[in-house]
Amino acid sequence: MLDDVCVVITNYQTIDLLEIAVESFRKFYPDVKMFIVDNGSKDQSRAAIRALAQKNPAKVFTRFYEKNIYHGPAMHSAALERTEPYLFFLDSDTQTMRGGFLERMVSALNEDEKLYGVGRVDHVNKRGFPTTEGTPILISAYMMLRRKTYLEFPPFRHHGMPTLENFSSAASKGYALKHFEMDNYIRHYGRGTASRFGYGLGFKGKLNYLLNKIGL
Repeated sequence: MLDDVCVVITNYQTIDLLEIAVESFRKFYPDVKMFIVDNGSKDQSRAAIRALAQKNPAKVFTRFYEKNIYHGPAMHSAALERTEPYLFFLDSDTQTMRGGFLERMVSALNEDEKLYGVGRVDHVNKRGFPTTEGTPILISAYMMLRRKTYLEFPPFRHHGMPTLENFSSAASKGYALKHFEMDNYIRHYGRGTASRFGYGLGFKGKLNYLLNKIGL
Protein backbone atom coordinates (compact mmCIF):
# COMPACT_ATOMS: atom_id res chain seq x y z
CA MET A 1 0.00 0.00 0.00
CA LEU A 2 2.66 2.55 1.00
CA ASP A 3 4.77 1.73 -2.07
CA ASP A 4 2.34 4.02 -3.89
CA VAL A 5 3.31 7.01 -1.72
CA CYS A 6 6.13 9.53 -1.93
CA VAL A 7 6.63 12.15 0.77
CA VAL A 8 7.64 15.57 -0.57
CA ILE A 9 9.46 18.10 1.65
CA THR A 10 10.78 21.49 0.52
CA ASN A 11 13.66 23.22 2.31
CA TYR A 12 14.99 26.76 2.12
CA GLN A 13 17.77 27.46 4.61
CA THR A 14 16.00 25.89 7.60
CA ILE A 15 18.02 22.72 7.96
CA ASP A 16 17.46 22.69 11.73
CA LEU A 17 13.73 22.35 11.11
CA LEU A 18 14.12 19.95 8.19
CA GLU A 19 16.17 17.50 10.24
CA ILE A 20 13.41 17.33 12.87
CA ALA A 21 10.75 16.89 10.18
CA VAL A 22 12.63 14.09 8.43
CA GLU A 23 13.90 12.23 11.48
CA SER A 24 10.57 12.33 13.33
CA PHE A 25 8.71 11.08 10.25
CA ARG A 26 11.27 8.31 9.75
CA LYS A 27 10.64 6.98 13.27
CA PHE A 28 7.23 5.80 12.10
CA TYR A 29 7.80 5.33 8.37
CA PRO A 30 11.43 4.32 7.80
CA ASP A 31 10.86 2.84 4.34
CA VAL A 32 8.39 5.21 2.69
CA LYS A 33 9.92 7.00 -0.28
CA MET A 34 10.88 10.62 0.38
CA PHE A 35 11.75 13.44 -2.04
CA ILE A 36 13.58 16.42 -0.53
CA VAL A 37 13.64 19.58 -2.64
CA ASP A 38 16.17 22.26 -1.74
CA ASN A 39 15.01 25.63 -2.97
CA GLY A 40 18.33 27.28 -3.74
CA SER A 41 19.68 27.41 -0.19
CA LYS A 42 22.98 29.26 0.27
CA ASP A 43 23.79 27.86 3.71
CA GLN A 44 24.89 24.32 4.63
CA SER A 45 21.60 22.75 3.54
CA ARG A 46 22.98 20.77 0.62
CA ALA A 47 25.52 18.87 2.69
CA ALA A 48 22.98 18.23 5.45
CA ILE A 49 20.35 16.98 2.98
CA ARG A 50 22.86 14.65 1.35
CA ALA A 51 23.68 13.29 4.79
CA LEU A 52 19.99 12.66 5.47
CA ALA A 53 19.62 10.90 2.12
CA GLN A 54 22.63 8.68 2.76
CA LYS A 55 20.88 7.14 5.75
CA ASN A 56 18.51 5.40 3.32
CA PRO A 57 19.70 6.06 -0.25
CA ALA A 58 17.27 3.57 -1.77
CA LYS A 59 14.29 5.50 -0.39
CA VAL A 60 15.37 9.15 -0.11
CA PHE A 61 15.74 11.21 -3.28
CA THR A 62 16.83 14.82 -3.70
CA ARG A 63 16.54 17.77 -6.03
CA PHE A 64 18.70 20.89 -5.65
CA TYR A 65 17.74 24.17 -7.31
CA GLU A 66 20.24 26.94 -7.91
CA LYS A 67 17.76 29.64 -6.90
CA ASN A 68 14.65 29.91 -4.78
CA ILE A 69 11.66 29.10 -6.98
CA TYR A 70 9.41 29.30 -3.88
CA HIS A 71 7.20 26.77 -2.21
CA GLY A 72 4.32 26.43 -4.68
CA PRO A 73 6.50 25.94 -7.78
CA ALA A 74 8.78 23.57 -5.81
CA MET A 75 5.79 21.38 -4.90
CA HIS A 76 4.71 21.47 -8.56
CA SER A 77 8.17 20.41 -9.73
CA ALA A 78 8.02 17.43 -7.38
CA ALA A 79 4.64 16.40 -8.79
CA LEU A 80 6.15 16.46 -12.28
CA GLU A 81 9.26 14.52 -11.34
CA ARG A 82 7.83 11.83 -9.11
CA THR A 83 5.58 9.13 -10.55
CA GLU A 84 4.00 7.60 -7.44
CA PRO A 85 0.17 7.66 -7.49
CA TYR A 86 -0.01 9.49 -4.15
CA LEU A 87 2.09 12.42 -2.99
CA PHE A 88 2.17 13.35 0.68
CA PHE A 89 3.33 16.95 1.07
CA LEU A 90 4.96 17.63 4.42
CA ASP A 91 6.27 21.02 5.54
CA SER A 92 9.77 21.33 6.90
CA ASP A 93 8.46 22.94 10.13
CA THR A 94 6.62 19.82 11.30
CA GLN A 95 7.20 17.05 13.80
CA THR A 96 5.52 13.67 13.40
CA MET A 97 4.21 12.47 16.76
CA ARG A 98 2.34 9.26 15.81
CA GLY A 99 2.13 6.86 12.91
CA GLY A 100 -0.87 5.26 11.26
CA PHE A 101 -2.11 8.22 9.22
CA LEU A 102 -0.60 7.37 5.83
CA GLU A 103 -2.36 4.02 5.71
CA ARG A 104 -5.75 5.59 6.43
CA MET A 105 -5.23 8.33 3.85
CA VAL A 106 -4.27 5.86 1.13
CA SER A 107 -7.27 3.67 1.96
CA ALA A 108 -9.60 6.64 1.55
CA LEU A 109 -8.14 7.52 -1.84
CA ASN A 110 -8.26 3.91 -3.02
CA GLU A 111 -11.96 3.70 -2.20
CA ASP A 112 -13.13 6.73 -4.19
CA GLU A 113 -11.77 7.88 -7.57
CA LYS A 114 -13.49 11.26 -7.20
CA LEU A 115 -11.60 11.92 -3.98
CA TYR A 116 -8.69 14.20 -4.86
CA GLY A 117 -6.96 14.63 -1.52
CA VAL A 118 -6.97 13.93 2.20
CA GLY A 119 -5.82 16.17 5.04
CA ARG A 120 -7.01 19.07 7.13
CA VAL A 121 -9.74 20.86 5.18
CA ASP A 122 -10.16 24.63 5.56
CA HIS A 123 -11.98 27.23 3.48
CA VAL A 124 -10.59 30.37 1.87
CA ASN A 125 -11.97 33.25 -0.18
CA LYS A 126 -11.00 34.12 -3.74
CA ARG A 127 -7.80 35.78 -2.53
CA GLY A 128 -6.73 32.85 -0.39
CA PHE A 129 -7.62 34.25 3.02
CA PRO A 130 -9.46 32.16 5.64
CA THR A 131 -13.24 32.35 5.69
CA THR A 132 -16.12 30.33 7.07
CA GLU A 133 -17.38 29.63 3.56
CA GLY A 134 -15.61 29.54 0.24
CA THR A 135 -13.24 27.28 -1.63
CA PRO A 136 -12.31 24.09 0.25
CA ILE A 137 -8.55 23.60 0.42
CA LEU A 138 -6.18 21.25 2.19
CA ILE A 139 -3.57 22.73 4.51
CA SER A 140 -0.41 22.06 2.52
CA ALA A 141 1.70 21.38 5.63
CA TYR A 142 0.42 17.80 5.68
CA MET A 143 -1.76 16.69 2.80
CA MET A 144 -1.99 13.70 0.49
CA LEU A 145 -3.00 14.21 -3.15
CA ARG A 146 -3.77 11.93 -6.05
CA ARG A 147 -1.00 12.85 -8.48
CA LYS A 148 -2.88 12.23 -11.73
CA THR A 149 -5.70 14.50 -10.57
CA TYR A 150 -3.29 17.25 -9.57
CA LEU A 151 -1.86 17.28 -13.08
CA GLU A 152 -5.30 17.90 -14.61
CA PHE A 153 -5.54 21.36 -13.05
CA PRO A 154 -3.51 24.60 -12.80
CA PRO A 155 -0.18 24.12 -11.00
CA PHE A 156 0.64 25.33 -7.53
CA ARG A 157 1.94 28.89 -7.84
CA HIS A 158 4.06 31.42 -5.97
CA HIS A 159 1.26 32.94 -3.90
CA GLY A 160 0.20 33.38 -0.29
CA MET A 161 -2.09 30.40 -0.91
CA PRO A 162 -0.20 28.50 -3.65
CA THR A 163 -2.80 25.71 -3.88
CA LEU A 164 -5.82 27.99 -4.39
CA GLU A 165 -6.29 27.86 -8.16
CA ASN A 166 -5.65 24.13 -8.29
CA PHE A 167 -8.15 23.26 -5.56
CA SER A 168 -10.72 25.69 -6.90
CA SER A 169 -10.53 24.14 -10.37
CA ALA A 170 -10.74 20.62 -8.96
CA ALA A 171 -13.83 21.52 -6.91
CA SER A 172 -15.51 22.97 -10.01
CA LYS A 173 -15.12 19.56 -11.69
CA GLY A 174 -16.68 17.68 -8.81
CA TYR A 175 -13.56 16.41 -7.06
CA ALA A 176 -13.76 16.17 -3.28
CA LEU A 177 -11.38 16.65 -0.37
CA LYS A 178 -11.64 14.53 2.76
CA HIS A 179 -11.00 16.02 6.20
CA PHE A 180 -8.54 14.15 8.40
CA GLU A 181 -7.45 15.21 11.88
CA MET A 182 -3.78 15.70 11.04
CA ASP A 183 -3.09 17.51 14.31
CA ASN A 184 -3.59 14.18 16.09
CA TYR A 185 -0.49 12.88 14.31
CA ILE A 186 1.71 15.78 13.22
CA ARG A 187 2.60 19.01 15.00
CA HIS A 188 2.85 21.92 12.58
CA TYR A 189 4.79 24.81 14.08
CA GLY A 190 3.80 27.20 11.27
CA ARG A 191 5.66 29.79 9.20
CA GLY A 192 8.99 28.12 9.85
CA THR A 193 10.56 29.43 6.64
CA ALA A 194 8.36 32.50 6.17
CA SER A 195 9.11 33.86 9.65
CA ARG A 196 12.82 33.94 8.78
CA PHE A 197 12.78 34.86 5.11
CA GLY A 198 9.28 36.10 4.27
CA TYR A 199 7.08 34.95 1.41
CA GLY A 200 8.92 36.79 -1.36
CA LEU A 201 5.65 38.16 -2.73
CA GLY A 202 6.66 41.83 -2.78
CA PHE A 203 4.11 44.40 -3.95
CA LYS A 204 1.68 41.79 -5.27
CA GLY A 205 1.37 40.26 -1.83
CA LYS A 206 0.75 43.62 -0.17
CA LEU A 207 -1.83 44.52 -2.81
CA ASN A 208 -3.65 41.21 -2.38
CA TYR A 209 -3.77 41.76 1.39
CA LEU A 210 -5.12 45.31 0.98
CA LEU A 211 -7.80 44.28 -1.53
CA ASN A 212 -8.91 41.52 0.82
CA LYS A 213 -9.13 43.96 3.74
CA ILE A 214 -11.48 46.23 1.80
CA GLY A 215 -13.54 43.31 0.53
CA LEU A 216 -12.57 43.29 -3.13
